[in-house]
Amino acid sequence: MVRILGNNLSNRKKIDVALTCVYGIGISTAKKIIAKLNINPNTKVIDLTEAELSSLRDYLETNNLKLEGDLKRIISLNIKRLIDINSYRGRRHLKGLPVRGQRTRTNSRT
Repeated sequence: MVRILGNNLSNRKKIDVALTCVYGIGISTAKKIIAKLNINPNTKVIDLTEAELSSLRDYLETNNLKLEGDLKRIISLNIKRLIDINSYRGRRHLKGLPVRGQRTRTNSRT
């Protein structure tokens, strides 16, 4: 297992799929990162060289990507701001109801 940003990446997965285990990286972002670092997307995590792993770690830690704790903190601060200004969306978050206009008559019951 390879450890990147506090997450264990599965050895048997391809690198573009394994990177999605990191909070804030989806498939498209993973493919862009791999293309920028010149890593073969069909390579499995166990087959990566130490140089490729170190370049991947350096890229994820030093770039302006919002990942893991930083992204979670930004999202929670945004929700807290909505609650503090007493907006409609903030009140829906506070009550635990759907925020984006979904129906509540039949779905989202607890």
